[in-house]
Amino acid sequence: MTFTVRELVLPLAEFTLDVTIAFAHGTTALYGASGAGKTTLLELIAGLRKPRSGTIEMNGRVMCDATTFLPPRHRRVGYVPQDDALFPHLSVRDNIFYGGNANSRDVIDVLEIETLLERSVRNLSGGERKRVALARALVTRPDVLLLDEPLAGVDLPLRDRVLDYLIRIREEFPIPTVYVTHHLQEVETVCDEIVVLEKGRVLEHRKM
Repeated sequence: MTFTVRELVLPLAEFTLDVTIAFAHGTTALYGASGAGKTTLLELIAGLRKPRSGTIEMNGRVMCDATTFLPPRHRRVGYVPQDDALFPHLSVRDNIFYGGNANSRDVIDVLEIETLLERSVRNLSGGERKRVALARALVTRPDVLLLDEPLAGVDLPLRDRVLDYLIRIREEFPIPTVYVTHHLQEVETVCDEIVVLEKGRVLEHRKM
């Protein structure tokens, strides 16, 4: 699996994002202070924003370059935003399988959400919401998984439990994952390598 962004440029209010990264087959942390450009980079990879220039390519398939811009639905990208973006009027089951594969038994088992399927998402805890959002991303069988601050909004007593699920996802679903965080504990626990961003530039890229 090859997954690269090359000379990806997008002017922002306070700086210009300008990055080149070759992502490994594992979990890569995008680490840095708030406002460093981490979420913007995820949105560019997901197809939610369009860069001024640059290339995004996976396994020889161009998702974005000077002449190509695939919409999100054609990118085979699983994206879990900070706010989870669950549909409040749907059940857990309908949220998970919205546009996904209803036969994804392995996802349900790994994330241990069988007992949640018929509940309303309005009645879920922060940790349960994270697991449902992860399941919805995984049932689409994405080529890459993008996680934006996956522990945001999770109470401290539940953080270790959610981290355990993230580790299980890494072990059971070996797909490239980009993990946005500004907490080193998460990087050390979940990630295989780290990319440090500051004001839209790569300061460091190394294995953990």
